[in-house]
Amino acid sequence: MKLSSLLILVFAPAALYLAGCSSEAQPASAQPPAPSVEVITAAASDADIYTEYPAQTYARNMVEVRGRVEGYIEKWLFRPGQEVQAGQPLYILDLRPFQAQVQQAQGNLKQSEADLDFARRQVSLLQAEANLTAAQANLVKAQQDYDRLKPLVESDAAARQDLDAATAALSAAQASVRANQANVEQTRLSTETQIQSTEGKVHANRGALETTELNLKYGTITAPIGGLIGDTLVPVGGLVTPNSAQPLTTIVPLDPIWVRFQLSEAQYLEMKGGTAKQAPPLELILADNSRFPETGKITNTLNQVDPRTGTLEVQAEFPNPQHRILPGQFARVRYVAEHRTGVILIPQRAVQQNQSIQLVYTLDSSNKVEARPVKTGPRVGEMWLVERGLEPGDRVIVEGLLTVRPGLIVKPLPFQEKRAPGQAKTE
Repeated sequence: MKLSSLLILVFAPAALYLAGCSSEAQPASAQPPAPSVEVITAAASDADIYTEYPAQTYARNMVEVRGRVEGYIEKWLFRPGQEVQAGQPLYILDLRPFQAQVQQAQGNLKQSEADLDFARRQVSLLQAEANLTAAQANLVKAQQDYDRLKPLVESDAAARQDLDAATAALSAAQASVRANQANVEQTRLSTETQIQSTEGKVHANRGALETTELNLKYGTITAPIGGLIGDTLVPVGGLVTPNSAQPLTTIVPLDPIWVRFQLSEAQYLEMKGGTAKQAPPLELILADNSRFPETGKITNTLNQVDPRTGTLEVQAEFPNPQHRILPGQFARVRYVAEHRTGVILIPQRAVQQNQSIQLVYTLDSSNKVEARPVKTGPRVGEMWLVERGLEPGDRVIVEGLLTVRPGLIVKPLPFQEKRAPGQAKTE
């Protein structure tokens, strides 16, 4: 017999004995460990039921900055996107033409004021009145000579020739008085006309001076309102004209910021709650699901429902002191439609939807899984409001649902909410 055959015969019984001992040492059936699940304990709490609508922000009083006078831009004094205040200088035009116009208007005004002062002195009228006084004095003397000579001539004490001379002198003096009186009236009328005309020139020149000074002021273009300014559309050296179709730039006020959203007629009546109830305060949920810290209010509604869509545009305003919100952003507007007390809230992920049936998995006192149908109500943030099927104290499985089935014994752990990095929470 070969050596190899001998070794097989010797060691085979030993191997069989050891295999039998090993099988006797193992238990009849090995039990796997209970799977771990994360659970919450249902508890009664208070909840605000929100109604929300998609919305968009906009600037209600956006202003186009335009020039009021014609000129070339010499300086540009702002940066695009800068916050500007009302009255802040934005552009400076070439001011030299306006300054020359002011000087010319000032000279014209001084000349007209001097002419007015001369007219008011009435030099021509005074001269005419002096001439009238002299003519009246000559008339008195001529009348006296005539009255003295007439009785003498009648008594042949004086020559008739002297009386004729006195009569002629008297007539000449009377004519001279009448002429000077007419001259005085004419001069007075002319002087008054000259005064009024010169006063008119003074007023016109003062108006021209104010106009040129105003044009000089308009040569520095300022911000009509405060807000966020856009880019300049006319560069330095560009021509500014009052009638240009293109504005210089635009300014958008950011505080308050306006929001518009659409409501159906029923939603609008529900929000208003009848004529006796004021509209509730509004919250603004931003694109990152964060809640804007300021609350808003409905300010305007359009005057009719759009027949094409059956909706009504509502406009609300929100304080925006930090200028965090910009026009054109999309957001959600919401308000508290109902406040409930003593309700049960569970995470949405805990609810399983099987066709028209909603289920949650709960644990009994021995940590055995049970399937329980529930009826959910409105959403409250990331939670479901459970209207029927749960009681305070029930333990509900939230995480580990893929590894459980009714009747399975599990190991419960407290639910730890996991949030993706950078994910914001809606308050």
